[in-house]
Amino acid sequence: MKKILDTDSFVALLGTKGGPAIRTGSTNPTSSLLVLGGRKIVVDCGLGVTRGLVDQGMALKDLGLIFITHMHSDHYLELGPLIHTAWTAGLATPVTVHAPNGIEEYWKHFLLSMKADIELRIEDEGRPDLSALVIFETLNEDEALRLDDLTVTATRNEHPPLVDTFALRFAGNGFDVVFSGDTAYLPMLADFAEGADLLIHEAMLEDALEELFKRVGNGDDRLKTHLLRSHTMARDAGKIATQARVGALALHHLIPSDDPNFTENDWVAAMNGHWDGPLHVGKDGMRIPLTRAS
Repeated sequence: MKKILDTDSFVALLGTKGGPAIRTGSTNPTSSLLVLGGRKIVVDCGLGVTRGLVDQGMALKDLGLIFITHMHSDHYLELGPLIHTAWTAGLATPVTVHAPNGIEEYWKHFLLSMKADIELRIEDEGRPDLSALVIFETLNEDEALRLDDLTVTATRNEHPPLVDTFALRFAGNGFDVVFSGDTAYLPMLADFAEGADLLIHEAMLEDALEELFKRVGNGDDRLKTHLLRSHTMARDAGKIATQARVGALALHHLIPSDDPNFTENDWVAAMNGHWDGPLHVGKDGMRIPLTRAS
């Protein structure tokens, strides 16, 4: 069966690093752009998301729909700066942010921190009221969210100590794309992702973890405990993809993503015996086209 490329539907992995820190040579923290039939959806807003969107050719004034999977800084640190920068770039239409409880408190304090600049630009440049442009909706798993021709469903994943943390499934323009969010190995995600065209799953490389713990420098054994109980080994992401019978798997939120002693070949090797379908090992700026059967 031949596959047909839909040029108006793709996923761009803007930042592929697990965790908030950046160092010389490292990738950026987590953010993605999902485009379905030309409709643009931002998923997570780690450091670098604004530049990542522009590099994908997106006009920031077209920003309209954002999802935040959970309240860890590598997923929402740049939410405020993204919206503010879009506003200075011509944003005049509402932006809806779907996120767990707590995001409005962040936004309130962001506006307060930028109060002088915002008020000056409204008065001096005639900008619209920034605070009035942003609508917040609490992300939950009670029912499917229907936005015109787009349907979004959420399910809680497992990312302790947080409770309000979600995997997301987007259905639109004939495609289904699933983001695992940050999660421990959770076999039930295979049911949630069943038959999706693309599963974007976080991943840790087991062989590289000990060196990572040494590099961090200002943590203790609690960091190791957190990573091991709250994230998924690459091989287990492969198991989920196989059980879900997805069309393709993309490894995202890589831990680590910036150790030169480990390359794409190591991630591919971790899939051996667990996933043998199309595989994308995340890199900043990677665009993954969506295809449909003819």
